[in-house]
Amino acid sequence: MKKTTAKKATGVVKKPAATRASTRMSREEVREMFTRLRELNPHPKTELEYSSPFELLVAVALSAQATDVGVNKATRKLFPVANTAQAILALGEEGLKRYIATIGLFNAKAKNVIAACAILVEKYGGEVPADRAALEALPGVGRKTANVVLNTAFGQPTMAVDTHIFRVGNRTGLAPGKDVRAVEDGLLKVIPDEFLLDAHHWLILHGRYVCKARKPDCPQCVIRDLCHFRDKTVA
Repeated sequence: MKKTTAKKATGVVKKPAATRASTRMSREEVREMFTRLRELNPHPKTELEYSSPFELLVAVALSAQATDVGVNKATRKLFPVANTAQAILALGEEGLKRYIATIGLFNAKAKNVIAACAILVEKYGGEVPADRAALEALPGVGRKTANVVLNTAFGQPTMAVDTHIFRVGNRTGLAPGKDVRAVEDGLLKVIPDEFLLDAHHWLILHGRYVCKARKPDCPQCVIRDLCHFRDKTVA
């Protein structure tokens, strides 16, 4: 999950012409798409490692400009030592940096995580609130991070649009949009309710491993015949 800075995301992502679909997918195609993705992976999960809403919040905050693999390597050392807001506050900013120094933008991220922990302790007893406004008020937490936490930790049918989902939404014709908010709103509108809770995970995994940016693996794609992308690869 990547962002250009450790600050809150602006929600503006330009749509490259090469990723545009020729037309939008029909309702029938959308339903069939998610039926196939569900059959392929009935219980999709985030690749970030966590065991509590707080651990997930920290992991997602650290994932800006970093890979899930890189974040997991850092949190495997951090969380056994400090996996609550109180414990990370006790580490302090410099102490936290020692655990996350391998992650991009770690200085800014450490500052934001410490500041967020202070608010969580002061206002919520160290617990992560299941509320969008409260989450987005935390330093370093934007709409995308809030959506991930609300969906993955609290089971809310939100849609966190990262670069992978933005690409898939536009390339397939599922939910074309000029920015991430437009794609998010489009996805929430067209995806049938029965698929919404897991849709975020299916789409991000599809974008990460199949519908890749430089060369999508169209020959191995389970929704190849449904996708409206004009320039499908053949090998």
